[in-house]
Amino acid sequence: MDEACHRIEKELNSLMDRLRQIAVIEEFPGAVGKNSPFADPTEQAQVNEGREVSFATWSRLVERANRLVEALERLRGGGYGICEECNEPIPPARLKAMPEVITCVRCQDRLERTTPRLEPAGVLLGESEE
Repeated sequence: MDEACHRIEKELNSLMDRLRQIAVIEEFPGAVGKNSPFADPTEQAQVNEGREVSFATWSRLVERANRLVEALERLRGGGYGICEECNEPIPPARLKAMPEVITCVRCQDRLERTTPRLEPAGVLLGESEE
């Protein structure tokens, strides 16, 4: 239990460091738009794209950090390492690879197979798939 707690806390600290780095990188001067120091619209587009990528990365890191905090709570509450679907133990190798995981491989596979998938945009717009 102590080893798992240490591993989760280490991973969480690493994520928090990455989140702080992203926040620092994004704090550069210069509004994008009418009062922008960028003369070229291409530069503005590149800055916007970079900000969008940074935000997407930041969002995923925050989601994972939240899952790691939840894993610590399960660990302290005695429910860590138990599949939330079948109540069977999650294999140690899976927990080592992804300490925040809440399902065993079998249940995760079943969940992924039963989750509806998005249709290609063309199908939704009435275009035929070819």
